Amino acid sequence: MYLTPEKKLEFFAQYGKDEKDTGNAEAQIALFSYRINHLTNHLKENKKDFSTRRALIKLVGKRRRLLDYLKEKEIERYRSIIEKLNLRK
Repeated sequence: MYLTPEKKLEFFAQYGKDEKDTGNAEAQIALFSYRINHLTNHLKENKKDFSTRRALIKLVGKRRRLLDYLKEKEIERYRSIIEKLNLRK
């Protein structure tokens, strides 16, 4: 499995306040970004996997909504997470 519980705790510890802070927007965005990268690589090899493509599109939408929320509420947190994850060019 590509995403073990230990790997999830690592994301929450690195981007959240601690490893039990699973509701933090930055931690969720980081986790979504990791999953998006994994699914993107999967789709490069398996071009006809349409169920994975749909899951990828849904994940991108979830991440976009969380980023929009951060941008509206706290612009500094938004800028820091964009910089940490290199989401923009």
